[in-house]
Amino acid sequence: MSDGDLTTATWFKSSYSNGQGECVEIAFVGEAVAMRDSKNPAGPALVFAPGEFGAFVRGVMDGEFGE
Repeated sequence: MSDGDLTTATWFKSSYSNGQGECVEIAFVGEAVAMRDSKNPAGPALVFAPGEFGAFVRGVMDGEFGE
């Protein structure tokens, strides 16, 4: 599978998911990390380089994106 091909990706939802439908799923795709809305698995996905995904996660943990 190439970094841009998500057809055979294995998606994971956080164990912290509260069942309210406000979750994302991630998949490790080659050297990249893909992220999608768990309510719309057929919809678009964002694909990050590992460093970009790490920066995104740190931003979420630091509250940079609001509530």
